[in-house]
Amino acid sequence: MLVHDTVEGYGDELFSNLRNRMTSLPLTEREPQITLEDAYHISLNECTRMADTKEQWGSRLGVILAVSGSAVGLGNFLRFPGQAAANGGGAFLIPYFCALIFLGIPICWAEWAMGRYAGQKGFHSAPAIMGVIGKGRPWRYAGVLGVMIPLAVSFYYTFIASWCLGYFYAYVTGSTGIDPSMAIAEQTAASTQFYNDFTGTSGNGLIYGSLGIPTVAFWAVAFGLNIYLILKGISKGIEKFVSFAMPLMAVCALIVLIRVLTLGTPDPSLPDQNVMNGLAYMWNPDYAALANPQTWLAAAGQIFFSISVGFGIIVNYASYVKPSDDVALSGLTAAATNEVFEVGFGGLITLTASFVFLGLTGTIAAVSAGTFGLGFQTLPVVFAQMGAIGPLVGAVWFFMLFLAAVTSSVSMYQPAVAFFQESLGLDRKRGTLYVVAICLVGSFLVIYFTQGSIFWSTIDFWVGTFLILVMAMIEIIAFSWIFGIDVGWDEIHR
Repeated sequence: MLVHDTVEGYGDELFSNLRNRMTSLPLTEREPQITLEDAYHISLNECTRMADTKEQWGSRLGVILAVSGSAVGLGNFLRFPGQAAANGGGAFLIPYFCALIFLGIPICWAEWAMGRYAGQKGFHSAPAIMGVIGKGRPWRYAGVLGVMIPLAVSFYYTFIASWCLGYFYAYVTGSTGIDPSMAIAEQTAASTQFYNDFTGTSGNGLIYGSLGIPTVAFWAVAFGLNIYLILKGISKGIEKFVSFAMPLMAVCALIVLIRVLTLGTPDPSLPDQNVMNGLAYMWNPDYAALANPQTWLAAAGQIFFSISVGFGIIVNYASYVKPSDDVALSGLTAAATNEVFEVGFGGLITLTASFVFLGLTGTIAAVSAGTFGLGFQTLPVVFAQMGAIGPLVGAVWFFMLFLAAVTSSVSMYQPAVAFFQESLGLDRKRGTLYVVAICLVGSFLVIYFTQGSIFWSTIDFWVGTFLILVMAMIEIIAFSWIFGIDVGWDEIHR
């Protein structure tokens, strides 16, 4: 097929320079075998200069840890336990693992394959990747969701990461205001007051007053760390950080888990509130809960949120892998790593600790108050019941949450940087500056409108829940019907 025939059929102004150059040559000097995808690749490279296309992950382990890090975040330790507690405990795990096997892993594999395939052609942003897979302009427009979703989520996610850092600092300095000698009701009130003051949920604009100066400072540290890692690049920044952070997170989680599993029966007057019963609630299913459709819907939603499918992150990360890398094994390993942190650490730590000190009724009540109510208001009360070691456990817990938040948030900035590099022909530094400018505006709004957490909770629902399902459906259609399921299957196993 001739270049000008391909371009005319495609109708994309992006090829005009290439077409003019080629059609001006004598027919005998034209390349007769340039395909649509080749023309798209050559033209986009010429127009945008593709500054950083040679970036690659340093090792297969590095990309696995990076993708795992993007998935292992606050949702593993806070959202998953809350979903499990609200949907029958152990009963939730049955539809959860069904959703993982039949939805999560197949879509994850598809994203890995699409990313590697497009990456070999020099494309790294979701719009360009979807343009290659879908072979048309509408698919590139649809791929913009893969830039918008993670960037919008980063506005509030980095803010919440700063909470983790602030709580870690409070535990190290002993400034949480929660005295172990207080009655539980007083500890709960003190914990709620600290949370409201630190996060500004009592009213809009409070964080920009004198009361919120520490919060803004911690946000600046969290945001600055993310930008520093992005500026350093794929291998020297993100990969190097996750290679250090992921093992450290596992050590921190193991320390907290060991303490939780050795709690026994803290209150002899409440013999049913013990570790064994807490573990039983987590692992013994109530089969009656399986008849509730909400349990299945919640499980499927948790899988999408948990392993980062539909965000545009995996396709971006996978576009930097080496052509010889096994994406099927890498995708499966990353998903398995995420499950270890989510079910093995998040579920066992949060649910068991809450059950031991609050009982089943108290745990469900804490969950009903919101995901972050469980993590930032209830668990500090639980740590206060652990005696002298409580502050240390609390410090380790929130430091681990901070690491988890950063490994996730840094992955939310990278797709946007890749987009600006490709669409505007910028280098990584200038592309990052564009992202910083957008994030400063978005973060200002999130940090200002904090009353009741309504503003960012709304973004979380429409962007972090609804739009990721839309993006995942778009990817499924493009991969299965446009790219071709047979071609896609061969690409996965190549």
